[in-house]
Amino acid sequence: MIKSIYNVIAVMSGTSLDGIDIIYASYRYKQHWEFEIHHFKTVKYTKDWKLILSQLVNRSLDELKQIDKAYSEYLATVILDFINKNKLQTIDFVASHGHTALHQPDKNLTYQIGNQQIFADILNRKVICDFRIQDVKYGGQGAPLVPIGDRLLFGDYKYCLNLGGFANVSFERKNERIAYDICPVNIVLNHYVLKLNLEYDDKGQLASQGQVHDELLARLNRLQFYQEEAPKSLGLEWVELNIFPLIDSFYLQVEDILRTFVEHIAIQIARILDRKQADVLVTGGGVYNEFLINRLKSFTDTSIIIPNQKIIEYKEALVFGFLGVLKDRFEVNCLKSVTGAKRDHSTGKILFPNS
Repeated sequence: MIKSIYNVIAVMSGTSLDGIDIIYASYRYKQHWEFEIHHFKTVKYTKDWKLILSQLVNRSLDELKQIDKAYSEYLATVILDFINKNKLQTIDFVASHGHTALHQPDKNLTYQIGNQQIFADILNRKVICDFRIQDVKYGGQGAPLVPIGDRLLFGDYKYCLNLGGFANVSFERKNERIAYDICPVNIVLNHYVLKLNLEYDDKGQLASQGQVHDELLARLNRLQFYQEEAPKSLGLEWVELNIFPLIDSFYLQVEDILRTFVEHIAIQIARILDRKQADVLVTGGGVYNEFLINRLKSFTDTSIIIPNQKIIEYKEALVFGFLGVLKDRFEVNCLKSVTGAKRDHSTGKILFPNS
């Protein structure tokens, strides 16, 4: 018999390297899906891990495999600490996004580290993970994967917009869920504030002090990716090839880079949203960049809705927990209309502890 209530630990690590988001949540099905987040925490990366993860695209496959094992062990110890501190007893499984090492779907390649058997063995629990690889094998982008959660958990909003390392959007069109990456966000902004020995631009204050560089803005907006139709997705490799060299060629002050790139983000997002009134649920760390949010509001008449802190910061972890629930039920959790795969499917790998 299929269960109607699931208690899950869900884990997410994004490209902005803010840390490991961990939640303990329950999912309940009564005509429609409901959820509740009971415990949550973001575990900041050590300097060593942050450096390792920031350089994954430059590693050989053999090096990645070694890092993969070490990261799987590290994730497991972090989760064990979360379980013990919160005295969690009832856990159906752990659902983990892992961390993206390589994402080149056009080459039939995606690699998430943190999905090794040792992960389940250390935890001594069932783990559902590695959600991207099957979709790429089916000809899809392997991303974004959050839209099934947007549809079934946050369906009251016309748009679900996430501002993390990248901006991505999800919405219904002609009874199909459409979703794709829009543009880079924190992966670029944080890269440049690091030159000032800062982790991020608090509330966008530095960006607000800069000047828009018109030529750089125009060239950013003309990048080929923005002319392509969905499904489409972005990765660090694309940023390192297309964004950083372009920005660096102008030799601008950091404040002017931030100001120009915030304008670029706002323009690209506003292109996607209806000019007429519609509800847009906005989550992710970029929500705290007040200057970015204000610039976005200036380009669109849509209603920008910012939820409570738990949803802002842990929505992606929540949805990956939900992907785990759907996988455990062998129900569709990956939509071809979103990723471009050959068919809808139930993605993810299930690991059982060797004990």
